[in-house]
Amino acid sequence: MTGIQDNFDPDLRKIIRTKKQIAIIPVGSIEQHGPHLPVSTDSDIVTEVAKRVAKKCNLLLLPTITYGVSFEHAPFFNLSVTRTTLQNQLVDICNSLVENKIRKIIILNGHHGNQKALSGVTGKISRGKNKISVISYWHHMETEFDHAGFAETSLMLAVSNKAKMSRAKKGLVTDRMSAEQKSKVSKIASTHFIKATKTGVWGDPTKATKKDGMRILSEIVQNIAKKVSKLPY
Repeated sequence: MTGIQDNFDPDLRKIIRTKKQIAIIPVGSIEQHGPHLPVSTDSDIVTEVAKRVAKKCNLLLLPTITYGVSFEHAPFFNLSVTRTTLQNQLVDICNSLVENKIRKIIILNGHHGNQKALSGVTGKISRGKNKISVISYWHHMETEFDHAGFAETSLMLAVSNKAKMSRAKKGLVTDRMSAEQKSKVSKIASTHFIKATKTGVWGDPTKATKKDGMRILSEIVQNIAKKVSKLPY
């Protein structure tokens, strides 16, 4: 793994010159995660996942983009950028990487609301040998994902000491809902999260543990690493 922001120009140019590189760009958000997790949760988790994948696959690790598209969480706290702003920023960064002879790029997404913005990046990068892959990390875990619930809280316990478990309370639980009900509430949450759950929590964080978080994190990293290994240079 080579961390871009902590490295030096001559070293970086030598690394790029001697071997074809794959860069990974983590993208998170600043938004509410209930009363027990910090607003940096998405950025914290995706940063750690990216770091571990970069180390395992020997990638160039870029700094995390910590602002995402989180308007759906209002009036809960969020610091958001528009879909166009996020997309344009990533297009500029990817084009800059290409100018530096880095043609294989992974955009690692840590927030559900970013997906539409990120999906449009690939089509805006000059084609040819350039390959842009967008990966949302939660698609690479068996545990059902949530928002500040069991899965996300467990991951935060694994990657940081920021969680305040004494504040954790059960939020919206969908276990007994039909597929149609889940789809309906998901659609509501995608535009007005507070209408789906007034606590800002989707799931039950009270049963979350660091051990579960480490297991889920390991699974995510392993699965993404397998995907990266199949990317053509």
